[in-house]
Amino acid sequence: MWNTDTVWFDISLITGITAFGQIFFGHFELHTPRWRKVLKLSLFITLISIIYMTLGRAWSLGLIGFMMVMVVIIHGFVLPAKGINGWTAEPKEKYYKFRGWDKYL
Repeated sequence: MWNTDTVWFDISLITGITAFGQIFFGHFELHTPRWRKVLKLSLFITLISIIYMTLGRAWSLGLIGFMMVMVVIIHGFVLPAKGINGWTAEPKEKYYKFRGWDKYL
């Protein structure tokens, strides 16, 4: 079986979720610079590792769960409240304005 007693399990969860998100939803991030995506992943890995090593597994998994809940809240409530479809990010003009992007492709 898998050894889930190390920080590497938590890191694999973060990188797996990120990979899934980039594969299926990366087209919504067209105007986000690559360096920012790399920085975001690096910060999440660092944060999860520090929390795991200081507070324990329950807290690190709790943070991952909290981040997933925040994604659901943003896509299920915040975006629709602004008139943006949380699944398709349409209309694109509103989504781009929400993201702070001044150009529309």
